[in-house]
Amino acid sequence: MLAAPGAYAQDGVERLDEIVITAQKREQKLQDVPIAVSVVSGALAESTGSYNIESLRALVPSLNIRKTNTSLNQSVFLRGVGTINFAIAAQPSVATVLDGVVLSSAGEAFGDLYDVERVEVLRGPQGTLFGKNASAGVVNIVTKRPGDEFGGYVDFGYYEDDEVRVKAAVDLPISENVRSRTTVTWGDFNGYINNVSATAGGGKMNGYDRKGVRSSWDFDAETSKWQLNLDYRQSDDNCCVEVIGTAPTGANGPALQSLMTGVTFLGDKTRTVRQDLQMRSFERAWGFSLQGDIDWDDKTLTSITAYRTWDATEIREGDWLDTAAAYVGNTFAQLHDFGPQETKTLSQELRIASAGGETIDYVAGLYFSKTDAERFFRRDTIVCRSTTLPVNATGLAPCRAGASVIDTTPSANATFGAKFQNMAAFVDGTWNLSDRFRVIGGLRATRDELSYYHTYNFSPSAGPGIRTAPAGSGPTATLGGSDTSGNVSGRLGAQLDFTDDVMLYATYSRGYKGPAYNVFFNMGVNNTPVIDAEIVDSYEAGLKSSALDGRMLFNLAAFRADYSDFQANNFTFLNGALITTLTNAGEVSSQGVEFDFQFKPSSYFAIGGGLAYTDAQVDKFFTPPGSTPTVRDGTQLPLAPELKGSLVVEGAFPIGSWTLAPNVVVSYTEDQFSDLNEPAALKIPSYTTVDVALALTDADDRIRLSLIGRNVTDEAYTVLKTAGGPGGVPRLQIPRDADRYFGIQARFRFGGN
Repeated sequence: MLAAPGAYAQDGVERLDEIVITAQKREQKLQDVPIAVSVVSGALAESTGSYNIESLRALVPSLNIRKTNTSLNQSVFLRGVGTINFAIAAQPSVATVLDGVVLSSAGEAFGDLYDVERVEVLRGPQGTLFGKNASAGVVNIVTKRPGDEFGGYVDFGYYEDDEVRVKAAVDLPISENVRSRTTVTWGDFNGYINNVSATAGGGKMNGYDRKGVRSSWDFDAETSKWQLNLDYRQSDDNCCVEVIGTAPTGANGPALQSLMTGVTFLGDKTRTVRQDLQMRSFERAWGFSLQGDIDWDDKTLTSITAYRTWDATEIREGDWLDTAAAYVGNTFAQLHDFGPQETKTLSQELRIASAGGETIDYVAGLYFSKTDAERFFRRDTIVCRSTTLPVNATGLAPCRAGASVIDTTPSANATFGAKFQNMAAFVDGTWNLSDRFRVIGGLRATRDELSYYHTYNFSPSAGPGIRTAPAGSGPTATLGGSDTSGNVSGRLGAQLDFTDDVMLYATYSRGYKGPAYNVFFNMGVNNTPVIDAEIVDSYEAGLKSSALDGRMLFNLAAFRADYSDFQANNFTFLNGALITTLTNAGEVSSQGVEFDFQFKPSSYFAIGGGLAYTDAQVDKFFTPPGSTPTVRDGTQLPLAPELKGSLVVEGAFPIGSWTLAPNVVVSYTEDQFSDLNEPAALKIPSYTTVDVALALTDADDRIRLSLIGRNVTDEAYTVLKTAGGPGGVPRLQIPRDADRYFGIQARFRFGGN
């Protein structure tokens, strides 16, 4: 979905610019590609104040985000399908690709977006060209390439509550055949959630301190072109605390409320917490990629070699109180988590592509990747076992040192890791049977090798969310396993250019997500069986059209995808603490209709938008023999609103030698749930947001001054509701954009363009 600037043709009629994408590993016009693709330009993302992949949620109706306390557990959903994944030996359903390189885990995708040319969102299974972790779709991020003249920009943004974002980029040509572009970024924000605790954890939360640098180099030879990309980023976020929006009730309610004084329970308007641990998320990532495009006869040989690392550490508050063991039992126990993770990935892709415009256009290649991931996780708890103190006004007897048995030793830790090795061969092509009719087809053969290890050091005494050694065992348990599997996926379809301006297509695709192991902190023997590969059969029919002399585009897609052995998380309790386990949930389906449009009625005004209706549900939940079903058939899939829509309106009005450019983004999201269980208390209500921007630009685009308003209607909302808070009440994940705030942005360009 893109509101694009116009282009004047020789006849003087202003048309929408042609959008060129690389969704099928070769340059193609968006309207010629027989798959459903949403495109967000870097210019649109910048003009609306969007700075990370989360912001795409308001611009792409079929896309949703699972936002959690740390990027380690965040994930992307498309058409109602994604992976809620806490297991290190599992991969996402939606692949994120950065300049041709597939990122190995979903969390890597949540760094800041900067210097982006465009983001392509491919909806539906993309297993033929992108492999095993694209069973629901692909988010393809394309960054800007170096220019052939010296120049650049400095961009400064300041937002309410002292949020600062700074970016700068410079194009530096070395010679006629060697060009470079370097971009640096820095951001700082104290936060928008107030921790009212007087402990060291008190103060503002949900802020960040981030910095990064990217350097891109282009080398042109006589018969080849080479691109070298290097990047580094790091962040220190005191994010993302979950608020308790409902006062605890029940027998323990008064006692819990007495420990949460200063917290005003306002549902999704709650902005205060009281806890003694400042939640933090540390990240450091760097990588490089080298892409070579070599002319060979009338074909192009492409090689992409990449290496990436991603280190992430979470420090998590798990009891949401600032007083440890105030009363007897696990309900009042302290629970704190510490978990660093390291991920390293090496990948190599080789492919050959035809020049295009032939009877058979094709791309074929080989792919290899190897990922090593390792994590240490420790959970520390404090539990009051008994007390001699009398009952107070809460109806419970408090615990105090000297008069109670307070156990500070319940603590367990685990070291675990996984190795992924993926090899694939693929071919995809178009058989042009005539000027207007063509057949589309492709195959991918995949081989996966997966192994894991897990060492658990049991707690010496019982505590919430940890395990003690079984009778007759030692203080440590070691598990391990491996699996080798293969798969053939592909697609087949037809495309008809009904007229010069109307294209129809219909495709069948089989997608594949590799097998997994449920390797997580509290992994036990019952979690050791391999989780079967996820298979999807998808059917899609669509229309892409142009009208009004190229001033309007209208696209429509209808789809149905049937998943077998769907990999999903189930939630359960261990000694009073909520934990998750990955499992084959059974058979699920996603079906619906999507449309998007662009319209430029004049040189001063453009409008674009999209709407997605999605019915994503569990068709048949897998229940082991002798067990009671935990999820009913027909349950709505998590983070799968039935209706979601966006509307973007842009203007450009000359004022003397300046241009005034207003921008409005309206986004609507219907009711949804956070997980496979559907209690009314965990329902996320529908919400609508309105973002506005007003920019003033000089004639040469050297100076751009913008006023940006986010959520100007001040509609409070939550993006995630999870069970297991104090007394069993829900925990709410509130994003920054759930409050109205304003900011200013100034960009100064220098040198050539």
